[in-house]
Amino acid sequence: MKRPTLLTLQVAILLCLALFPETARLQPNTIAIVGATVIDGTGADPKRATVVIRGEQIEAVLAADAKPPEGARIINAEGQTLMPGIFDLHTHLPYASGGSVSGDWPKHLKAYLYCGVTSVVDFGTYPETFEPMRRLIKTGVIEAPHISLAVRMTTPGGHGAEGGRGDFFSLEVTTAREARAAVRRILSYKPDVIKVFTDGWRYGAAPDMTSMNEDTLTALVDEAHKNNLKVLTHTVSLEKAKIAARSKVDVLAHGVGDKPVDEELFKLMKASGTAYVPTLAVYEPRARDILTPLLDAVLEPAVKAGINPPLIAPQNPPLKPAAGSAENGDAPRVRRWQILQANTAALRQAGITFGTGTDAGVTGTHHGWATLRELELLVAGGLTPLEALTAATGNAAKAIKVDAERGTIAPGKLADLILVAGEPHKNIADIEKNKRVFLGGRELDRQKMARDIASTSLTPIPAIKVQELVDDFEAANGRSRLDTLWVNSSDSGVDASKMLFGKIVRDTGNHALSISARMSEKDRPFGRINVPLSKGAMEPVDAREYRGVRFDVRGDGDYRLVIPAYNIRNAFSHFFASFKASPQWQTVNIDFASLKLPENARVQAQWTGADLLMLSFEIARPAGAFGWMELDNVRFYR
Repeated sequence: MKRPTLLTLQVAILLCLALFPETARLQPNTIAIVGATVIDGTGADPKRATVVIRGEQIEAVLAADAKPPEGARIINAEGQTLMPGIFDLHTHLPYASGGSVSGDWPKHLKAYLYCGVTSVVDFGTYPETFEPMRRLIKTGVIEAPHISLAVRMTTPGGHGAEGGRGDFFSLEVTTAREARAAVRRILSYKPDVIKVFTDGWRYGAAPDMTSMNEDTLTALVDEAHKNNLKVLTHTVSLEKAKIAARSKVDVLAHGVGDKPVDEELFKLMKASGTAYVPTLAVYEPRARDILTPLLDAVLEPAVKAGINPPLIAPQNPPLKPAAGSAENGDAPRVRRWQILQANTAALRQAGITFGTGTDAGVTGTHHGWATLRELELLVAGGLTPLEALTAATGNAAKAIKVDAERGTIAPGKLADLILVAGEPHKNIADIEKNKRVFLGGRELDRQKMARDIASTSLTPIPAIKVQELVDDFEAANGRSRLDTLWVNSSDSGVDASKMLFGKIVRDTGNHALSISARMSEKDRPFGRINVPLSKGAMEPVDAREYRGVRFDVRGDGDYRLVIPAYNIRNAFSHFFASFKASPQWQTVNIDFASLKLPENARVQAQWTGADLLMLSFEIARPAGAFGWMELDNVRFYR
């Protein structure tokens, strides 16, 4: 008997679909979740129902006893609760929550998904990282929830500008004119939202930083709204919250912790439609060395190793630790916590719209876990469990204007769903009993995610082959020849070393980069000019075909070339070599074989050249001194 060919089979299938159109509608990616108690994210009372998913979307919400579509995959969810995926409106994805440990952002994304958090807003990156992050996620290299990426803005000397990451990381504005120009300048990066550090109060535990004046903030928000961008702010005090509400910011992305809120703030927030996201998880005065079963599944190994001694707790720490216990922390923290909790209750009573966020990435505020903890803390502060769940779903989606596609359970919405073995609308602690997570209709493998997170290796990201010429400073667009942006960095703090750099004329028709730095008054001040070898240094580059780095330089004294590598990033280590420069131009060759690690490096690693992130040229001088350098024709050589 002659076997049918592949073409014959394909024709037969097409004929079958044409003759029996009902069969064409019975796709294998149709799922019916039957018998669950459904929390739809709108605040409506939960009810038993059958939810049908077809492809990426919710197709129907049927009565609990309705017959599922023929051929659908049936998930029997009797006794369980189905709700929309959770939002976290305040995260720092690149930051580990273990203090001095540098984070593995793809693992952090998996931690969110494992916990049922399907949408996050990230405040921890800068515009150059947006394109590679989005591409790595879209192409499936990185598994991730929906991400909204924020451009950061602050004031000179303000919070967000003290990390030693230069003026590229948080744009600094002082006037309304600067604010409008800054918003327009970042539009080409297609940010999803803008994060603004408006408030310099340091919680009574440190001297205040600068704050943004009302005219500047109002202009910034107006320009952002003209360009369809939502504005979320770091606002932590009552008077600054009133300024933010009058300026019509969309979200107060921290809680008011200095004074009790009042009727004036209520009226201003309602008039402006400003939502309140108190990030209680970062302020909670609890011990930071706990290790719960959920944390055990979602903490990357480097962070877990720093919890010493680890306490394996059967559940989360108590919501209201006893007065005077070690978990209450220092006096300013305890006082702020009491005010935050009282303000949570008062704002809820006044009818203010709540959303959810955590400040995850800050020490002890662990990715994914903290989002669920936030819901419990909102309930402890006065919200009902259903109100907290609504804050984390439908309200949060509205706050960042994505409610047309997600945040609630309704026909046509994305099927971002979590199935919980319990009744979180009655007992909020049940939110940790997550059994299934769906992202765009696809059920995720949570066990695999836990295994990936537990790996002692960083998440693999494919390396890019690097070209020979890094930069000759002749490109008309002002970017490097790798199409990356030169950025500056320095020691940290509001009193960090000050840097200025830009392209200058070396001789007729030939340009170079000029860098000058005034050292801070610290013990070991420095300034660096950095060229990422891929956009935002998000992807490693492979330079194994080259022998070293060559560049033209002139200066006055000793300098260092610093080269961070992806696979030793987790310990803040890097390779470096020292070189000298004089006021006359000279060509310097730095052979990769001469590179070494700092004496205090937390890991010992061998140079491979396979995973470079950037080239950093460092000026280090005594406190208060001035340093300078000029660079040209930076390239790899064989």
